[in-house]
Amino acid sequence: MTRPVNRQLPRLPARLAESHKGDYGRGLLVGGSQGMAGAMALAGQAALRAGVGLLKLAVPDVCQATVAGFEPSYMTVGLASDAEGRIAAAAREMVIEQARQATAIGIGPGLGQSDALDELVVWMYRILPTPMVVDADALNALARHPDVLGKAGGPRILTPHPGEFVRLTGLPAESLETRRAQAFELAARCKVVVVLKGHQTLVSDGKKTVTNPTGNPGMATGGAGDVLTGLLTALVCQGMSPWEAGQLGVYVHGLAGDLAAEQLGQVSLIASDLIGYLPAAFQALEVAAN
Repeated sequence: MTRPVNRQLPRLPARLAESHKGDYGRGLLVGGSQGMAGAMALAGQAALRAGVGLLKLAVPDVCQATVAGFEPSYMTVGLASDAEGRIAAAAREMVIEQARQATAIGIGPGLGQSDALDELVVWMYRILPTPMVVDADALNALARHPDVLGKAGGPRILTPHPGEFVRLTGLPAESLETRRAQAFELAARCKVVVVLKGHQTLVSDGKKTVTNPTGNPGMATGGAGDVLTGLLTALVCQGMSPWEAGQLGVYVHGLAGDLAAEQLGQVSLIASDLIGYLPAAFQALEVAAN
């Protein structure tokens, strides 16, 4: 099916003939826990399909082998884990070491919740200057420390679904216009980019807000948000600003979902299908731009 492509979308920089993997950024994804290894694998595979040059997944040591087994193209780092198979407080120094090498960081997929993780997320959010995509349980950690939201140490993209957004703001969001105003306010107050996921996903930087036209109900499935986290992290790694990455990322994510639904149907669509259709989505943008 031929579909119109928004020509106002930001575009990734062109790839030069003499470029190498280092030119496309070093991504770091932090998350995972015992029983939630798949979330990180989805985020990692999405980041690869979105063009990141080098990618590391920092996960609890108890699930490192599982995460590594999903995909040979990314690297994994085993972090100290607690008795529940989550990242432990003792892992902070290793996370810091890996973060210093990263162009952009994504944190949250499969992370789980604990006091130690709250401290780690809050520390990373406040201190690290590296651009960061914050999702899932990392958002829940920030929601428990709302005073931190306006104290980001560097560029941040927050990617809440409506439930996480309510926890972050303490406000119900019943209509699209209400959500638009609230996303704008949060982005402006905290100087972050907010990607409020859902039907007609909103992207706001506190100055402008756009509504994404792509996507379908088949994407209401576990893991779809993890795919978006990896996708956004990869776009920032390649030189896009958080505002640019937010717009392009949600469009491509939704377009991949639309292409997948055309072939597989909405009922049978799963998160890994989105990764499989990312190449076709990026190709559609290239065709439309030329």
